[in-house]
Amino acid sequence: MAFLDRFLEMVYVNAIAYGRWQMFMDGLVITLQITAGAAILGVIIGLALTFFKMSGILPLELFAKLYISVIRGTPVVLQLLIINATIFATARGMGVWVGIVAFGINSGAYVCEIVRAGIQSIDKGQTEAGRSLGLSSRQTMSFIVLPQAVKNILPALANESIILIKETSIVGFVAVADITRVSQQISSRTFNVMPMFVAAVFYLVLVSILTFFLSKLEKKLRESDVR
Repeated sequence: MAFLDRFLEMVYVNAIAYGRWQMFMDGLVITLQITAGAAILGVIIGLALTFFKMSGILPLELFAKLYISVIRGTPVVLQLLIINATIFATARGMGVWVGIVAFGINSGAYVCEIVRAGIQSIDKGQTEAGRSLGLSSRQTMSFIVLPQAVKNILPALANESIILIKETSIVGFVAVADITRVSQQISSRTFNVMPMFVAAVFYLVLVSILTFFLSKLEKKLRESDVR
């Protein structure tokens, strides 16, 4: 009992007392804002890159390939620092937007590969069947290929969202008070590692929630395949 009392006291002092619970809540909001914004931006960029890569137009294909090679070949923390020092060099108090743009640009490269792989996983016979019915290439893609590809794309996009949540933990490099940054600030004041464990629990809960809904989504998609 003494150990439990001591443990609960440590949690209270390091995560609840002196308004520290509010700091964690504010950090959670920032983490969710950056994750949601980056996910949306990443999907937009990813779809555009997919169009470029599959357009058959050489300059667009080369641009998409170069973009993906550069983004996937460099550390995300370095991309974050570069964007903070260039695009937002003269801006103040826009750390959340720095995170959204940096992680969105990074995520876009991976979303492009997810969407491309999902589309290419559909048998070419589906496209040929659509064209034989008199549909244009655009109509075939919109009404035949994409609806089937979505089943392969959605679970992978959900996994990308989970990765985004964990990647946002480095946004503290540009002085944004997300969950990880807050835990570091509190630890430096209390000289205790407990705030970092609390931050880890926050991430674990967020990832668990997303994983739960992802499993539900995959189950629904499997049921639709059976039908």
